[in-house]
Amino acid sequence: MKKVFMVPAIAAALFLASCGGGDSGSSANHEHESAASTSTEAPAATVPGIEDVELTDHIELEGSDDMRFDKDLFKVKAGETVKLKLKNVGVQPVESMGHNAVVLDEGTDVASFGGEAFKAKDEEYIPSTFASSIIAHTKLLGPGESDEIEFTLPKAGVYEFICSFPGHWGTMRGKIVAE
Repeated sequence: MKKVFMVPAIAAALFLASCGGGDSGSSANHEHESAASTSTEAPAATVPGIEDVELTDHIELEGSDDMRFDKDLFKVKAGETVKLKLKNVGVQPVESMGHNAVVLDEGTDVASFGGEAFKAKDEEYIPSTFASSIIAHTKLLGPGESDEIEFTLPKAGVYEFICSFPGHWGTMRGKIVAE
């Protein structure tokens, strides 16, 4: 009989404790958010490993059948021309394992972009619905093919690049940090 009354009492105590603890955690979160929003730290500083990457104006990437780029982090100068060369080093046909490189504007929802790209087969998986979010892209490449493009990142920030072939964006992605 005592066990029957203990379970609700313990549940009520836990409930009240969790409600009371929420207020202090909430104010702590607001303090943390406030401190973060007033930080003068550049976005590039939040990218792990960027301090070990040299500044470049020429990006060379390889895409393979394991659905990965050989490199995933680059540092460039904002406002200057960047050349990007992509080579598909895989052996699978373009219909089943094509690769491209799409440089996206800051803040682009990559998952949403990938979902739209999936539906854009006739556009080589470059969705026109996201045209304003695309800074540059290569052609869709089959085995042994390569393409080179030029683009400029307009301001300092962190820009993602992905392969937009269906299902690839989850593992074939990286960041370009513009300083």
